[in-house]
Amino acid sequence: MAARSAPAIGAAAVMVGRPDVLAGLVPAIHVFPTGTGTSRGWPAFASHDGRTGEGQWRPLLALALLTLIWGFSVPVMKLGLADLPPLALVSLRYVGAAPFFAIFLIGRRLPPPRALGAMALLAALGLGAGQILQILGVQRTSAAVATIILATIPILTVVLAVMRLRQKIRRHHAAGLIVALVGIGLTTASTSTGTAAFTTATLTGDAFLLLSAVCIAAYYVLGAELATGQGVMVVSAWSTIFGAMFLSPLALWEVAQGQVHWSVTGIGTLAYLSLLVTVLGIWIWLHALHALPARIAASSQYMQPLIGVLASAAIFGTPLGGGFALGSALVLAGIALCSVSGKHQG
Repeated sequence: MAARSAPAIGAAAVMVGRPDVLAGLVPAIHVFPTGTGTSRGWPAFASHDGRTGEGQWRPLLALALLTLIWGFSVPVMKLGLADLPPLALVSLRYVGAAPFFAIFLIGRRLPPPRALGAMALLAALGLGAGQILQILGVQRTSAAVATIILATIPILTVVLAVMRLRQKIRRHHAAGLIVALVGIGLTTASTSTGTAAFTTATLTGDAFLLLSAVCIAAYYVLGAELATGQGVMVVSAWSTIFGAMFLSPLALWEVAQGQVHWSVTGIGTLAYLSLLVTVLGIWIWLHALHALPARIAASSQYMQPLIGVLASAAIFGTPLGGGFALGSALVLAGIALCSVSGKHQG
């Protein structure tokens, strides 16, 4: 089997001794059987070795676009909160994305009841608790601080994967992850004037974001076995649909309370999160995982926090301190370390 990975934990999956065991979900992973040019319903850009003749520049450009889209997600979310209440924003995001995944399920066999129940529980954990805690945290703290806290998801995923799957982390990959996270911390702290950003953030929001990171990391790890048995896109589609079902009553409640005030910014935020971050983002990510080595696709995700901090500076006027350049260099060094495959496969 080809390596499996996830956008938020891509590097974590590569670092684990057996990346084919660690699987994430939506926005998630995909498995491409060795020897097949494409997965069912998802045409490929090119093969890992480029033997299709198309080369790898197209998936690399698509991956760069995806990094920008996902990098802007937290600042855009923060921007949308100025016009939409948090529960409505996170709920309508998945309500808007669910129909596209429902289309994917047309003509496919219904999973057994036990599997559907497991997918529903996964949705409650990752798209319910995880996303609600995330949006509440983003509402209460700065986009820059939210970015660095959510950047701990790969670390938490590795910890949970090691605990559950008893896997070993390669030293140079672990070093790359640590160096990158230190760099992310420096870039985030440098956005404040005189005082570290961590000390000025609302503690409640930070706690929500950390709990969200734990829920999402658990969602990725616990979904591995289910995705192996049912197929990643099937699990992804059903978990998104269940997530929309769980979250939609919250949106209806806030609408009934008169808390939702439609605006161009609010509608644009919903469109960005639903169509670009969730639907288009997953489509590009699955293609990139097939066309490029998993470690390259995964390590590119370290650029997202840098983009998030820069976007926060541009949108909200957050000043960038002198540590930003140093932090950026460390992140790039971490990417280089995580991109090294090593001579031996664990």
